[in-house]
Amino acid sequence: MAVMVIIAFVSFMICRHTLTAEAQIRYIGLKNLISEKIAKTIGAMEMSAENVFDEVGKHMDSPEAVVAALMSKTHLNPEVRGYFAAFEPEYFPQEGTWFEPYVHHQDSSEFEYTQVGSARHDYTKSDWYIRGKESSGSFWSDPYYYYDGTSMSGHYATFVKPIFDSTGRLACVCGADITFEWLTKELQKIDNDSRSDSLLNKGHLYDILNFYSVIIDKGGYCMIHPEGKSVSLTKEQVRTMSQMKSGTMDLEVNGVPMTLYYSPIEHIDWTVAVVVAKQDIQRPLFLLGLGFLLVIVIGMIIVWLVCRRRQ
Repeated sequence: MAVMVIIAFVSFMICRHTLTAEAQIRYIGLKNLISEKIAKTIGAMEMSAENVFDEVGKHMDSPEAVVAALMSKTHLNPEVRGYFAAFEPEYFPQEGTWFEPYVHHQDSSEFEYTQVGSARHDYTKSDWYIRGKESSGSFWSDPYYYYDGTSMSGHYATFVKPIFDSTGRLACVCGADITFEWLTKELQKIDNDSRSDSLLNKGHLYDILNFYSVIIDKGGYCMIHPEGKSVSLTKEQVRTMSQMKSGTMDLEVNGVPMTLYYSPIEHIDWTVAVVVAKQDIQRPLFLLGLGFLLVIVIGMIIVWLVCRRRQ
């Protein structure tokens, strides 16, 4: 009986170590898969935006030509909320200080044109514009909330690129807006596809992987997440995430202990993280422990019955 208990205990410890390593590999692989897919989704959006920006750069003859250029390529990615070109003050003298043509969705799937630059909307003081003037290439703005009292109000992130004219002079800063709502839907779609992936679920001790993904900006703000499942990070955790780049982190979400598997999204100052409840990670170990305990109990009963019969 003692030998049987020792063998069961050693076997359990070996299996425990194996299952722990398997969980790490499974969720790290899942995180890498989701990170790659969301990077491709964002990359496709960047590519279509670059085409729009290039078209603007080729048609700097007049304000009307700029608007036509913005409108001409919107079909490349109808998921983009809007494209704009924020011009340097007095670049087109007839348009005055603020000329910012914006083609966008509002209450329909069709793009419409609005001139949004004004003293009330002084884009020259916006962070993305100031950074765009100082930059030689494209970049993503920090996430922000835009409010104008219409359906356009909401959380945005903007892909930005400065445009120079034929003389090398900065003409405008172009941008393509995406909403948090769109990016949330895209991430949830990727989650659902990954969750039902037969290869990821192969050999698992329960039917389906239970997790969700979030996107965190460089400041630690959880910008994309399922409703009611935002992740809050401490300053120390943000510092750790910025230093380690990829790794795991334990925290609580709505009072539930969770493990975060995270890594940066390629070419962007954002991090994608797969969030898994600790009890889901430990469930295979619990089931394994129950199995070994059951084997030990059955073995003891058999030994007791054999010994009693021999007496």
